Amino acid sequence: MKRFMISWGVVSLLSLAALTCAQAETIAPPQFTDVKVDSLLLEDAIAQALARNPDLAVFSLEKQALGARTLQSSLLPNPRLAIDVDDAMGSGSFSGFDRSETTIRLEQRIELGGKRDARRHAGQMAESLAEWSYTGKRLDVLADVHKAFAETLKSQHKIELAQEQIELGEQFYNAVNEKVKAGQAPTIEIIKAQVALANYGIELKREEIELDKARRELARVCGADKPNFNQALGDLHRIEPVPPKEPLKQRLLITPHLAFWESEEKRQQAMVDVELSKTIPDLSVSGGFRRVEETDDSAVVFGFSIPLQLFDRNQGGVAEARIRYAQAGERRKAAELQVYQTFQEAYQSLYYAHSFASALQVKILPAAQKAFDAISEGYKYGKFGLLDVLDSQRTLFDTKAQYLDAVAEYHKASAELKHLTDSFTISSDELGKESVEETSK
Repeated sequence: MKRFMISWGVVSLLSLAALTCAQAETIAPPQFTDVKVDSLLLEDAIAQALARNPDLAVFSLEKQALGARTLQSSLLPNPRLAIDVDDAMGSGSFSGFDRSETTIRLEQRIELGGKRDARRHAGQMAESLAEWSYTGKRLDVLADVHKAFAETLKSQHKIELAQEQIELGEQFYNAVNEKVKAGQAPTIEIIKAQVALANYGIELKREEIELDKARRELARVCGADKPNFNQALGDLHRIEPVPPKEPLKQRLLITPHLAFWESEEKRQQAMVDVELSKTIPDLSVSGGFRRVEETDDSAVVFGFSIPLQLFDRNQGGVAEARIRYAQAGERRKAAELQVYQTFQEAYQSLYYAHSFASALQVKILPAAQKAFDAISEGYKYGKFGLLDVLDSQRTLFDTKAQYLDAVAEYHKASAELKHLTDSFTISSDELGKESVEETSK
């Protein structure tokens, strides 16, 4: 009988241990095939970044990890199986098991004070916080893609501009050569034209390096180690009106940048509840069966235990949680001030970039082109010298380069403002309608 009970107890222990072993689920990283395409649209770059950007994947996995933690925190404590054998394998009359007492007992801790519900709620708040973190990181990735795409488009246009400058420089060099042969210009002008043409070639090499850097940065934010496209395809010259300020400002309240800290404050409040629940001691109950070999008797055993919280009542844990909660409130206030300040600066940057790019596009660039055409035509008839032509040409191409820089900065400023207000999918017209509706109210 005693051997059976001992064997049964050992088997029971092993069975319970096997049941409590969790199978670790491995998450295989997604596999992508880098197929090189001729043209990359902004929509394609965004899709690639959202699917493959490793920084974004980290936040996605964090959400899954916190979901698993919430599941774990909501589980009941496991029961304990205890087997005690007393008065056995000793000396004299206790040398065997004839006078032994065998007790098999199950113990269960009963959580009081709403501990499990408090843990589960805190876990859900942590999941909500992770969701806002993921959404915020998603906006970061979208902004990075828009900015890198605009920079790539600008570099491509600057390559075309440098090639156009070389082509124009070669035409001008041929014209100067003809004038020198005809005795209408000194020989030194050929050397000056050659120097200018060589500088244009150096400029082209520099722009090729800048394009390579821009392409690699775009590939990086899309989650690739090298560019898988030949060219970015988009309209860099498109300049939309600056959206109204108030609708964008109102959107700040529902963006991840502020919602994150509101969620953090709720999480800290949930942690206060968790620490308060720990001030209620848990009750442990036990029950089982005892076998006395000497008299061949058996009996039921039961009992309970509860900690006496004479010293440790989790005072420090509760105090720390309340301080953390107050700290989260102050952080939320600081974040609001910072977000509104950043919004003001971003809106002013967009307004300035829009004004500058529009002025270059509508007024300055046409004037520089007109001046260059007039001076180039006048040079043919001896009205202007070579230096005048080179200076006007340099002014024209510097203005074109400045214009490309300006429209690229406009697109990057627009992306930053959309990043702050979570309005990548909202057009300026829709924001205008929101402004009209708000005014009518």
